[in-house]
Amino acid sequence: MASIGNIPNQNMLPQGNASAHRNVSPDSEQKQMCEYHRTEDETVERRRHALAEIDHAKFGWFHVKTCLVAGAGFFTDSYDIFAINLCSLIMGYVYFADAQGSAVNTTPTKIDMWVKGSTQLGCIIGQFVFGYLSDRLGRKRMYGVELLIIIVCTIGGSFAGNTARGLSVYWVLFIWRFVLGIGIGGDYPVSAVITSEFATTKNRGAMVAAVFAMQGFGIVAAAIVAIVVLACFRSAIDDDQLMLDYVWRIIMGLGVVPGIIALYFRLTIPETPRYTLDVEKDTHRAVQDVQKSLGKHKQEDSSSQALLQSNIQPDAPIKKPTWTEFYHHFKHWRHFRVLMGTVVTWFALDVAFYGINLNSSIILDAIGFAGDGSPYQKLLKNAGGNIILNLLGTLPGYWVTVFTIDRLGRRTIQFIGFTVLLTLFCILGFAYHKILDKSVAGFVVLFTLAQFFQNFGPNATTFIIPAEAFPTRFRSTCHGISAACGKIGAVVSQLGFFQLKDRGGKNEFIPELIQIFALFMLVGIIFTWFVPETKGKSLEELSDEAER
Repeated sequence: MASIGNIPNQNMLPQGNASAHRNVSPDSEQKQMCEYHRTEDETVERRRHALAEIDHAKFGWFHVKTCLVAGAGFFTDSYDIFAINLCSLIMGYVYFADAQGSAVNTTPTKIDMWVKGSTQLGCIIGQFVFGYLSDRLGRKRMYGVELLIIIVCTIGGSFAGNTARGLSVYWVLFIWRFVLGIGIGGDYPVSAVITSEFATTKNRGAMVAAVFAMQGFGIVAAAIVAIVVLACFRSAIDDDQLMLDYVWRIIMGLGVVPGIIALYFRLTIPETPRYTLDVEKDTHRAVQDVQKSLGKHKQEDSSSQALLQSNIQPDAPIKKPTWTEFYHHFKHWRHFRVLMGTVVTWFALDVAFYGINLNSSIILDAIGFAGDGSPYQKLLKNAGGNIILNLLGTLPGYWVTVFTIDRLGRRTIQFIGFTVLLTLFCILGFAYHKILDKSVAGFVVLFTLAQFFQNFGPNATTFIIPAEAFPTRFRSTCHGISAACGKIGAVVSQLGFFQLKDRGGKNEFIPELIQIFALFMLVGIIFTWFVPETKGKSLEELSDEAER
């Protein structure tokens, strides 16, 4: 047993570079510690100042440009998603012209269902994968990649055809549109988060809502393009209805135009300062990016310029977000309840939203916009009816949200929307045939009101809240998870519930389906209680990052 005298003094044990420690005086160590804390304090101050610059900036051209670049993608997304409703009708006249009885000129229900649902299936993958990669690799690296996928697949789908062995045009189109859905899905979290992180606190809701509202223009544009292309081919269609094969391809292919225009700007947009600050830990570059984006990089007297000139070493090693870190954050109820709220409300909304809107031809048939006549006349009436319905309900709903969301609040609008939709779907579902028999005009009013309160309501807010309510490290991942669950709702509606629509006869089960949609609106009301009100709060306040 060693004697006490043989036990070395604790101060003599090697710690790092022993000689260095022996040569450093207590005064030097104290100086180094003070310098470290001073550097840390200056880094925190720089972060706080950079975030304040973003949150309180005057609304200007950079904010408009951000909305336009992100909005162009959403215009393309909605055009592609909703154009298939018209294209599927047109394809029935081309590929089932020789069918017998009631099946003539009609795409079979199962084929129609899978072609429409393929995009939603792809969206689920794209939203989840791009949401995660945007947090892991950065917003800038992923922005534009999803648009490239959309452009390539839109062009590919418009040239779809039968293969020599085995695959029909519908299967080829299914494959193209499935991959297209991955690109569209990727656009949701990346565009929402980029817009949110560049926005001012005062106008953040309006900016993100304006990006999302471009969907309304995309829906109407798809119908307008269909009318124009049909008019150009009118004489050819009257002579040979198989000339409609050119029509659906042109309608689908023209969806790439806004995407091509926006592609350059997406590829050259800077990384968001919040990601640079909180994930890459590069305060110096973040401050520079803020100044450049807001057009203040030439103002020498700016207080940020003084901070830029300070001699500060690199902040910290980059630590990318991990699933382990994600789990440890959301295992706490106060964080998990927010994610649960955004997930379930988006799911509940999309069951009804896509169930109604992707099958609007059924409603148009019910109100007399899809009657007898030549193929040209039937298709023209269908496209015209879609424009009327969307101009009456969808577009106004989107833009009322844009102009009121920063005053009324996200949660308030979501409650209003779900509650009114619950009421309207109960009326439409339980009195469907009575209303149609007594007043077609009354049915149109109720249906367009439902469209209005979908968009002045949860269709907009379920997109906006996930882009605000989570920490920077997980913001895109959480938005992607929420959006993917929404698209699962769309798939449930398209590939599940709508297989029931012809139960008991053609479209006979529609009233019962609308009643099911009403039940999902009730679910949305309940789970809206779990989401926070984000109006007027900075992203850091909402995610408890304000003092980091």
